[in-house]
Amino acid sequence: MDVDSGHDAEFAQETQSFLQWFQALLGATFHPNIKIVDLRGQDAGRGIIATADIEPDTVLFTIPRVSILCAATSDLAAKIPDIFTPQPTATDDEESGDEDENTGSQDPWTLLILVLVYEYLQGSASRWKPYLDILPSTFDTPMFWQPSELAELEASAVVAKVGKEDADKMIRSKIFTVVRAHEDVFFPASTPKPNDDELLNLAHRMGSAIMAYAFDLEKEDDDDEEDEETEDEWIEDREGKTMMGMVPMADMLNADAKFNAHINHSEAALTATALRAICAGEEILNYYGPLSNGELLRRYGYVTPKHARYDVVELPWSLVEKRMAEHLHLDSKVSAKVAEYLADAGEELEDSFVLERSSPDPSSAGLLEGKAEFTGLPEDMSEQVMVYLKAVKKAYGGVDEARAEALADRDTRNEIYLTAVTYALKDREGQYATPLARDNELIGNADKPRGRREMALWVRRGEKQLLQEAQAWVSEELNKLQQKKAADKRPREGNDRPDAKRRRA
Repeated sequence: MDVDSGHDAEFAQETQSFLQWFQALLGATFHPNIKIVDLRGQDAGRGIIATADIEPDTVLFTIPRVSILCAATSDLAAKIPDIFTPQPTATDDEESGDEDENTGSQDPWTLLILVLVYEYLQGSASRWKPYLDILPSTFDTPMFWQPSELAELEASAVVAKVGKEDADKMIRSKIFTVVRAHEDVFFPASTPKPNDDELLNLAHRMGSAIMAYAFDLEKEDDDDEEDEETEDEWIEDREGKTMMGMVPMADMLNADAKFNAHINHSEAALTATALRAICAGEEILNYYGPLSNGELLRRYGYVTPKHARYDVVELPWSLVEKRMAEHLHLDSKVSAKVAEYLADAGEELEDSFVLERSSPDPSSAGLLEGKAEFTGLPEDMSEQVMVYLKAVKKAYGGVDEARAEALADRDTRNEIYLTAVTYALKDREGQYATPLARDNELIGNADKPRGRREMALWVRRGEKQLLQEAQAWVSEELNKLQQKKAADKRPREGNDRPDAKRRRA
């Protein structure tokens, strides 16, 4: 037996062991017309497909809440209760700058990392071992990319959000300290203790598993009056009222912008339900929300063509400000006054703005509806531009009254804004190493990059496409404004002149 076939056999055996474990859980169900399959050939790990036609509203599987791996179900909370006791929240008058260094200040995220690390280290003594065995040991989130792979993302804001150094710091301050202080709890007597590098890698692995698979769960003792069953798949963490948990089987579902299943939360269980008819052989897909491919990659380590409609791109304020200053021919003296007026007014300017399309929500059956279109610049950017131009007008006062008076005109301000944004968008597109045409060529090429490089290609291509759509929209708006200004300046002719009408009367 070769190495690959050996790995395939092990993969299949782990899948089967997990399924048997799941089906033995009290209250769990697994529909006979669905099956867990190996989708590694599609770079998707495991997934679930229909083996026969399934009707809408069919319950695909049921997960009892007691089987969810979280702080409420793991033995760890009983063994080190102080760590799991909610800490007092700092008030506005208290110093909270060192919160990250406070090992008692655990949050749902770090608590779940501790739980997963503990359960993993227990080996066969953990009742979740068959589930832990099928969690990935490697991930494609940018946290694990090599520098040469990250370079493929070029100018995308995703690179700045990787945050590996911050993650290392968090693990060392909140995970290491707890584990090392309770080694008798975390490490069974028969197991060797991992060194710091091994523990760091394990914590990163578990943190990535949480990022990719964890659900936010309603606490059963929540006092809010809500229906027993809610439509929300991802429940917002309302000021710590919810906890995070790993949900066996629910995380076997892959997800896309077009989907056919939904996870419903009830008091005793979570259920996966078919949203529409699912044909034999069709993959059962969940929905993670209207996320850009960049965000999908950052959180979950994959991209999909259907999520391109939700792509976003960040436009730095520095590019817009620079182009406005050039358009207005601001010298250093006036620029300094502008900065002074903004500071005196207490204006805190945003560093960047998110450009995105308007996109209709998916239908109740999980189908994509309507067209995603770029329909306008961010309102908060427009407001910041007007604050900036107001400061420019004030700086011109007493120095150049003509310019100051010109800035009082709304159309003039808008023209300055749109002109500056036109050039700023071109500058932003120029930050990428390759043009959109080259990315389009690569996407359609049979020899296109694979794996992480292909995912980076989809992210940067989507951002550049959006930048070009934004440029087209701004250009059209600028043309409309300039035509309006030209029309307003033209004298009225013939019978359209008011005095001509008076003469006829």
